[in-house]
Amino acid sequence: MNPGPDRRRVVWLSLAQLVTWGSVFYTFALLLEPVERELGLTRAQSSLAFSLALLAEGLCAYPVGRWIDRGHERAVMTGGSLLVAAALAFHAQVRSVEAFYATWLVLGAALAATLYSPVFAVVTRRHPQDFRRAIITLTFLGGLASSVFIPLSAWLIATWGWRTALLVLAAIHLLVCVPIHAACLRHAPPPTPAAAPGPQSSGALLRSAPFLLIGVFVVGMMAITAAIPPHLISLLREAGLREAWVIAIPATIGVVQVVGRALLYFFEHRFDLHVANRVIPFLLPLALAALITGAHSPAAGILFVALYGIGNGMLTIVKGTAVAQYVSREHVASLNGALGLPQAVARAVAPALLGVLWTQDAGYRWGLGVLLVVGVLSALALALAQRRSLLPR
Repeated sequence: MNPGPDRRRVVWLSLAQLVTWGSVFYTFALLLEPVERELGLTRAQSSLAFSLALLAEGLCAYPVGRWIDRGHERAVMTGGSLLVAAALAFHAQVRSVEAFYATWLVLGAALAATLYSPVFAVVTRRHPQDFRRAIITLTFLGGLASSVFIPLSAWLIATWGWRTALLVLAAIHLLVCVPIHAACLRHAPPPTPAAAPGPQSSGALLRSAPFLLIGVFVVGMMAITAAIPPHLISLLREAGLREAWVIAIPATIGVVQVVGRALLYFFEHRFDLHVANRVIPFLLPLALAALITGAHSPAAGILFVALYGIGNGMLTIVKGTAVAQYVSREHVASLNGALGLPQAVARAVAPALLGVLWTQDAGYRWGLGVLLVVGVLSALALALAQRRSLLPR
């Protein structure tokens, strides 16, 4: 296969990721207040819609992965983009809380077919010898989605109202993401052959030690990266940063994540990627340790954000490639899909748990301690999965 068109394919798929993450995932927060005012919802009622979307995404992840493994990637991702466009257009017409919830359930199902998990599986199948670099490239633009779409969506809502803004976002999906997936995903690799019962069958791989250990790693790290963002402003205030820094630093995390991915892209060929996979997950526990041990220290807060941003940026690559590197490339979509629901549960529960562990006297110290332990155990689980790998290294 000509490498030129392959590189162009990855760039186009990256653009679709930027649009999907930005117009759905990051725009939700901007819709909360205007939707609440018009539909008469409380913050708890409106926030439930996003939790329903995460649940739907997790429930749909495994069947989506199975369809991709069977060679239906073009239909899955093109159909998913069409569904996103239709759901955003329907969202512009909602007049009741029931329609609002139904819309976000549909959007969650559509995200399962369009976000990182399916596209990572697609490039792994198409670039079996260089899938890691393709995945790093995909995450460059995805990491900038908030920087592009938060101001864009905010401007659309302020200028034309939230209903018209949603119609514009639906049109962007229809004109950008649908054609990209329809054009770039032609001529899919042949479907994964159905394996006879044995150690390499899909069912056996789901029960294998490397997969289960990677599951611990992925779900544990998801809990940390889901728990931190809703509490980040309060965490930085507790660290003693001035208000200007408290607001400015979180805004740079997306850029810092992209810096971490760029470091991987340009320098990982200089060292053993398996060593990198063992080291990178420990950046998050180190970030948490900096915040715990440097209480009320602005320097500790800045160090935390640097380690967390770079670590989280690189961690996306490690999580996205671990199954393909240590369990199976033939069943990568199904296996990653099987982790969708546990990740959705972790993403939903972790922020609330960190809030429950907050106390007036200790602040976030106990919660950060729990996340630190989870991070270390998760990193160790990946290291053990490497040692039990089912694939040659």
